[in-house]
Amino acid sequence: MNFAAQLFYSSYLSERLERLYSPKPALKDSEENDPFWQREELHLGPSQPSGSYKCGPPISNGIAVRRPTLIEPERLKDFGEEELLNGDVKVHETKVVGCPEIMLMNPPKTRRVSEFRIIPRPPIQYLRFEDISAAAFRIQTGIQKTPCTYSRLSKQYGMEIYLKKEHLHYTGSVKERGVLYLLSSLTQEQQRKGVIVATDCNFSMAVAHHAVELKVPVFVIMPSCCSSPRLRIYRDYGAMVISYGSTGHDSQNHARHLAKENGYLYLEEDECPAYLAGLGTVGMEIYEQVPKLDAVVIPAAGQYGLLAGTAAAIKHLNSQILVIGVEPEGFPLLLQSLKTDSPIKDMHTNPNKKLYGDLMERSLGVNIFQLAKKLVDKVISVSEEDSLVAMLRFQEFERSTVDTEGAIGLAAILAGQLPELRGRKVAVVVSSANMELELVRQCVDRALVLDDRVSKFTVQLGEWPGDMAKLLDVLSRQDVRLLDVCHRRHGDKSDLFKAKVECVVETRDKTQSVQLRKTLSERYPSICWLDR
Repeated sequence: MNFAAQLFYSSYLSERLERLYSPKPALKDSEENDPFWQREELHLGPSQPSGSYKCGPPISNGIAVRRPTLIEPERLKDFGEEELLNGDVKVHETKVVGCPEIMLMNPPKTRRVSEFRIIPRPPIQYLRFEDISAAAFRIQTGIQKTPCTYSRLSKQYGMEIYLKKEHLHYTGSVKERGVLYLLSSLTQEQQRKGVIVATDCNFSMAVAHHAVELKVPVFVIMPSCCSSPRLRIYRDYGAMVISYGSTGHDSQNHARHLAKENGYLYLEEDECPAYLAGLGTVGMEIYEQVPKLDAVVIPAAGQYGLLAGTAAAIKHLNSQILVIGVEPEGFPLLLQSLKTDSPIKDMHTNPNKKLYGDLMERSLGVNIFQLAKKLVDKVISVSEEDSLVAMLRFQEFERSTVDTEGAIGLAAILAGQLPELRGRKVAVVVSSANMELELVRQCVDRALVLDDRVSKFTVQLGEWPGDMAKLLDVLSRQDVRLLDVCHRRHGDKSDLFKAKVECVVETRDKTQSVQLRKTLSERYPSICWLDR
């Protein structure tokens, strides 16, 4: 190579390297403080030691590539022919070191901050409609599609009432829907080991039935105070029933201990997504069965899963349909939680646990609270008396016996707490019908008194012959039915020469009851009514 060519080549290479590694000029204040622009630094790989250029296959972006020669082709004439032929003029190949996206000597790029903006994420979905649809498809062969029929009570209360009769399931409860989908979602290993429950409720009955249907081993731990008919129900379903402890807490602790020792899956009613999705299938069926629906009245029972799941389905299908939740007046957990804008774990109240049953086995989770806050339009509470009268209406007009949980939705309409629904089409979910016969009889007797259909009174009569006959004659002329009569001669506070008579009578309706009271009060001023 001649001297001129060598000099030109060395100066050209030095100039290129100086531009590459020279410090950048300082930015102006306006550029440095500009918040809307960002600059990328050019990141190069570690510097190669001199003389480390390696001849080999070319690479590009991590793959070998031939780097163009730094000498223009037309300038090769400056070299001697013998040097070119002898190989003194070498073509160097280099490797691009660093991030594959950055090519050597590429100018830095600038991008606006708008290109780096954070895409807003959708809000957290506590229960998706897709999950409810999947549950409906999964359980369609194991759960019957319950009817949603027009009720004869509609004319009496000025609205079109449709009753979604979920109490017609095999175990008499809507919770079969959530339980079946929950059990179907378990892994094969969990199904092989089995499940265990420890409370006498609709949830446990549904687990006992469907676990046996799916050939999943199921164990039911019950306290010794559980009645024999209830234990027989679980055994008839095919579950292994074990009596342990004197209270429900004892049986629950023992069930958890057995689950930990033997690998069983301990199940209890909670806000599990699979369980809520199964319960949400009620809303899909109601929307399909009742066209042009205006409102749905749902019991706020147990863990509020039925209310949350049904509301999620209804609001997705038609956001204009009102969703109304109903809970007991003695334990308004959801109502108070919505007022305080935070879920309340417990309330220091003492309601009638024997009457309300599953309605009292409740707690409010965060997910269900958020669903109820977003999707439920109104939450009301009803008294024990209204629930009992609603149970009586079911027996008279629908020829079916339900418990307080099943009747609490209709109780809200009977109590007149939903005047905005007059003239509209309303669906009421009848969720369950599991109540012992003795308790049913007591509830009916109490409901007849509350409905002014049965009256109880005491009156003092003289010991003259015919006084008792005259009282019975008055009752006969009023066309009332005498259910019971008790004659006491020497009461502690009664006159020595008078007898105390206690009667229980049944009337047709409230009008006849008012007329009877008026007639007896005029004839016997000392009469005392013992209705309530």
